[in-house]
Amino acid sequence: MLKILFSSEDILRTRVAPAADPVWELVLSLHLLQGRGRDPLLADWRRGVARTLRTDTAASRLRLLFALNPPRGYFPDFLTPYQSLDGFEVGLEAVRSTPADLLRRDLTRLAGETPLPAAAAALARGEPEVLRHLTDSMTRYQELAIAPYWSRIRAAVEADRARRARALLDGGVEGLLTGLRPNMRWEAGMLEVLDYPDTRELHLDGRGLLLVPSFFCARTPVALVDPALPPVLVYPVDRLGGLAPEPGRGAGPATAAGSRPALAALLGRTRAAVLAATDAGCTTGEVARRLHISPAAASQHTAVLRNAGLLVSHRDRNTVLHTLTPLGRAMLDA
Repeated sequence: MLKILFSSEDILRTRVAPAADPVWELVLSLHLLQGRGRDPLLADWRRGVARTLRTDTAASRLRLLFALNPPRGYFPDFLTPYQSLDGFEVGLEAVRSTPADLLRRDLTRLAGETPLPAAAAALARGEPEVLRHLTDSMTRYQELAIAPYWSRIRAAVEADRARRARALLDGGVEGLLTGLRPNMRWEAGMLEVLDYPDTRELHLDGRGLLLVPSFFCARTPVALVDPALPPVLVYPVDRLGGLAPEPGRGAGPATAAGSRPALAALLGRTRAAVLAATDAGCTTGEVARRLHISPAAASQHTAVLRNAGLLVSHRDRNTVLHTLTPLGRAMLDA
């Protein structure tokens, strides 16, 4: 079990990442791609990526990247720098700029658990050419395995952020932390990560905690091993029906542009308005108040949209929060 200890200052400085983190998603997807798990929501993604890697002429250059990310156990902290919060290219530049002593420390630990290719020795010395090769490999893998599915990954993370924002508004940071169950438990200034593979304590020491919602995070949340690094906790989100490539990237032609009147003609005016109201997350009661309809009517409309795969609903005590699925967002944006 991982125990994260908060002071009152840490509670004030705890926040949720502003968007899906592209580097964390890349690294965690490598673990799932190589693992034995058979999540049906990822089955099509795994088959598609595996098929692409078999036919891609550059796939052989990804050997070091795959070796650094075994399906289980430790993986190097330097692969997921804090700077990736500002975007993929910023994160890659931080990887290329990793000090040699940190590279050597992380890779020595990894070599104690899993065999590494010969290139890892040059990487541990911080040779710039090998670091560039590594980040070029990350870019190529991102193009093959992440970019075609990014809109769905982003939609799932945005839906989770809407839930966390609601919890923060209703209950402050403690309400946010309490709402992270069932994978975690908040009590008396301590966040316990259940089923964590190691037993250790992380003292935040006034730095606060960055919570990173992740599509490819497996059931157990992930934290960095080095307690001196900025504290980050990556946790899984609802995958909202799994992954499919974006239009025009292997999934058929892109959807033609439309307008809200066209959406109203398809769904009906009230149901289209319900879909629009849930753009940033909305409870059943809020839908009723915004659209001046009865709570029963709001519940009926959201149920129809949910059954059609356009909404996903999460119950928290006496309220139900509705957020868009990737399909619902695509219809709203069309």
